[in-house]
Amino acid sequence: MRILLVEDEARLAETVRRGLKAEGFVVDIADEGFDGLEQAATGDYDVVVLDIMLPGMHGYQILRELRARQVWTPVLMLSAKDGEYDQADAFDLGADDYLTKPFSFVVLVARLRALLRRGAPERPAILTAGSLSLDPGRRRVTRGDEVLALTPREFGVLEFLLRNKGGVVTKAEILRAVWDDNYEGSGNVVEVYVAYLRRKIDAPFGLATIETVRGVGYRLLDDM
Repeated sequence: MRILLVEDEARLAETVRRGLKAEGFVVDIADEGFDGLEQAATGDYDVVVLDIMLPGMHGYQILRELRARQVWTPVLMLSAKDGEYDQADAFDLGADDYLTKPFSFVVLVARLRALLRRGAPERPAILTAGSLSLDPGRRRVTRGDEVLALTPREFGVLEFLLRNKGGVVTKAEILRAVWDDNYEGSGNVVEVYVAYLRRKIDAPFGLATIETVRGVGYRLLDDM
């Protein structure tokens, strides 16, 4: 069981390495972002334990690049930040688990063993509607040959619409799927993000693929 630990705090990294070695793991350490990326991308690891705050290249960038290279090794993020949005960002980019510093070593081992049991996930299927394509793994959206730049929230709304292509989804369903459970704002925010999406995925191409179903919600269709 090979683990790559990408952590720039030398004392913490060595403590974790020794503890994991005692539990039967083989642990390699990278103390800098660019080295961590190359080791994770080219090494045969069962799990990558990835700190977010790193010199050279931060953990979010490493995670994004790994998934863009179609490296599906399970990634457990380590961070001193415990905010829900920080965790949401990590999961949006393709993290498999998230642990906040300071953490219990017993919990770390349990999380790692759980990831090992699950193994590397299969590459997510690409979602399409006509010439529109969304790749969940690479976080990439294209219309034909043109790559579209979406914010994480726009991406989440579009992904939910594509997964329910042809069916009507309500504002409440979109909120539950894309916003966190503690969101207490107006449901009108969904209208705002649908408008953003229309300006990016439809209007420049003379299309209208997101249909408003009055009094109910929205439906995404093939090119119209």
